[in-house]
Amino acid sequence: MIRTHSAGGDFGPLRAEFSLPESFGPDVLAEAEAAVLDPLAGAGPREDATELPLVTIDPPGAKDLDQAMVIEKTAHGFRVHYAIADLAAFVPPGGALDRESRRRGQTLYLPDGNVPLHPPVLSEGAASLLPGEVRPAVLWTIETDDAGEPTATRVRRALVRSTEQFDYETVQAALEAGNPHPSVAALPELGRRRRELAVRRGAVELQLPEQEITGDPDGGWVLARRPRTAVDAWNAEISLLTGMAAARIMIDARIGVLRTLPDPEPEAVDWLRRSAEALGIAWAPETTVSEFLSKLDPGQPASMALYADTTRLLRGAGYTAFDGELPALTTHAGIGGAYAHVTAPIRRLVDRFATEICLAVSAGREVPEWVRAALADVPDRMMASDALAAKVERACIDQVEAWVLAEHIGGEFSAVVLRADENKAEIVVEDPTVMAKCAGERLTAGERIAVRLTAVDVEKRKVSFERA
Repeated sequence: MIRTHSAGGDFGPLRAEFSLPESFGPDVLAEAEAAVLDPLAGAGPREDATELPLVTIDPPGAKDLDQAMVIEKTAHGFRVHYAIADLAAFVPPGGALDRESRRRGQTLYLPDGNVPLHPPVLSEGAASLLPGEVRPAVLWTIETDDAGEPTATRVRRALVRSTEQFDYETVQAALEAGNPHPSVAALPELGRRRRELAVRRGAVELQLPEQEITGDPDGGWVLARRPRTAVDAWNAEISLLTGMAAARIMIDARIGVLRTLPDPEPEAVDWLRRSAEALGIAWAPETTVSEFLSKLDPGQPASMALYADTTRLLRGAGYTAFDGELPALTTHAGIGGAYAHVTAPIRRLVDRFATEICLAVSAGREVPEWVRAALADVPDRMMASDALAAKVERACIDQVEAWVLAEHIGGEFSAVVLRADENKAEIVVEDPTVMAKCAGERLTAGERIAVRLTAVDVEKRKVSFERA
């Protein structure tokens, strides 16, 4: 595996380029420290749910733990207990913490450390669902039928205590060995059924190669394909189940903020069918986009190229707030239904407000005025922070690509052509996992080719290839 030398790994210039904050102001830190000593009572008393054997599943080493779960098989289906960190217990409306979190929008993740939405004393301490610690949480209990369709939802404030902190690979290994933790033993069965329902709903999931940056023992950086276990997908389904339940609550109450994405235009679907035909991938006329994509092997070159083309179907994502009349668009085409962000309030601003709406509606109370007032600008703040997060992530990957490849100009690599146009193409190099432009004649999407690295500009974060 190609990696950088330990000498080239400073992301300081990139942080300065995007004006990323280096710390929190003294007023924000003081308010956070005070909140740790005396968290707010929130909307009233809390249910004692500390007996639930909740567990968390996150990347290795994560400290900002938003979610903990217990999944039970019942006589009629499944019962999901999903505890979410209760940030509203620590963030006074209108205070310094509130203002700063609105300004930031979300946590930004960089290889050398994150830029958190909330001070670490909260995000990695008092608000995080760390194992063995009693924490204020918002507890969702969702009953489903045997197919995985929800039949009842309950949401309330509670005190919880996570019993274990797992990562994806550990849970995957335990499941494969036949000795899963009891709290997630039913995760594969429910996860699969929710995936089947997603395909039936028409959800569109792309499986393009994902790049991951990790540190090596010598102080350099390693660029590789991000591993994705079955547990990743099943775990995501529990979050989606909860987000869809939250959207239903808000739509029924006619107040809320949804994550929305319009359905693809028929012309875009027709274009994708023609792309599949050109790539030699059979697509029966009666098969939906979702069904078709779910059967592709993401490891095949032709599938990679088609997934790259499928991004055209998923354009126009946004945050849609409403109070009274329902908006024209309430659904998310990528999910195949109505959906709201409520499961990551440590890392994402909008979740705190959406959660407060669900709590108020479920308790038969009026939605707090500070939440109603926020609906006017939270969507724009989230769109801005999403755009910044995407730019920062891309810049970090581009920078590490340049560092990794700087000493390999003239080297040859194996790559797959994702898109081709006249004498240039977009490619994904397989090792290290690099997405780049490539020059060359007669390039064809879905083709595996040999490419030569022709230039690297570390300062501008640019790499260039040509067909070998």
